[in-house]
Amino acid sequence: MTRVREKFSLVVTTFNNAATLDRCLSSAAFVDDIVVLDSGSMDATLEIARTYRARIFAQPFRDYSTQKQSAIDKAAHDWVLLLDADEALTDAARVEIERVLESPEAAGFRLPRREQMFWTFQHRWSWTNTHLRLFDRRRTRMNAAPVHAAPQTDGPVRTLRRAVFQHYGEPDIATKVAKINTYSTGLVADKLRRRQRFLGVRMVAYPPVFFIRQYVFKRYFLSGWAGFISAATGAYYVFLKYAKVYEARRRIQ
Repeated sequence: MTRVREKFSLVVTTFNNAATLDRCLSSAAFVDDIVVLDSGSMDATLEIARTYRARIFAQPFRDYSTQKQSAIDKAAHDWVLLLDADEALTDAARVEIERVLESPEAAGFRLPRREQMFWTFQHRWSWTNTHLRLFDRRRTRMNAAPVHAAPQTDGPVRTLRRAVFQHYGEPDIATKVAKINTYSTGLVADKLRRRQRFLGVRMVAYPPVFFIRQYVFKRYFLSGWAGFISAATGAYYVFLKYAKVYEARRRIQ
């Protein structure tokens, strides 16, 4: 007897994502429902969404957590696939998602994400971080992280190692540096509220530790100079997070 998989919704939040949205939606065209929550795009983002018969909603952006949770709440089905507009599934991910939703034995599933490294992608033998992107929304809510908001479930979570998806978010060094500047600023208020200690030690010690972890232990060296630059700019991001908090603390003393 052929099993019938659970119906599920693709949920995407957008803002001026015409350059990547078509790739994202076409990679997940097998879903049963597409929700696009837009926050004021002025390019062709909405026209692209309409070609995939997405249900389009508009809402001013407040913060990442609120925006994504609002989009999840609009899904037609309880099972949700959450992607950013600059992400896309691989063929292997589609097969694995179809298979696991025939009889889901967890409340959520983590998928490995392969990162764009400027002119290339990270080597297939380097370490890929996993992210909770397929889940039962009845048991899942977005956390309140100020920048890197992520879903959290109250049930068991499994990792689908073959279900790799790709992140096209850093096509060049300038884009990555701009993100680093924006994200590090966005974290300042939260870190001030939590009164993080030893900022000087963190500024000095953590960036080289981060670089070694990325370049050596996560095997970014396999990606050549792209891997080196990615690890180096990541270390700069770590430095900048604490440097901006230190600056803000000095200004309010």
